[in-house]
Amino acid sequence: MAFDGTWKIDRSENYEKLMKAMGVNKMKRKLGIHVNMKINFQQDDNKFTVKESSNFHTTEIVFILGVNFDYNLDDGTELT
Repeated sequence: MAFDGTWKIDRSENYEKLMKAMGVNKMKRKLGIHVNMKINFQQDDNKFTVKESSNFHTTEIVFILGVNFDYNLDDGTELT
């Protein structure tokens, strides 16, 4: 089953709490809950490309299911 398509965030419950737990500062959390986010998924077998676009920026993430990868948030937070 492919997940290809473009999706618009309808609502995000507890998103501010998630950002706080990730260490995002209060100003960015307040901006983050009002972002008009669209997400585009493209799947090629187990390889996924996710492009997030909002009023503020566009980010592209490419990963393979089951394989760890590093990702940096805009504020410099490093995630695996």
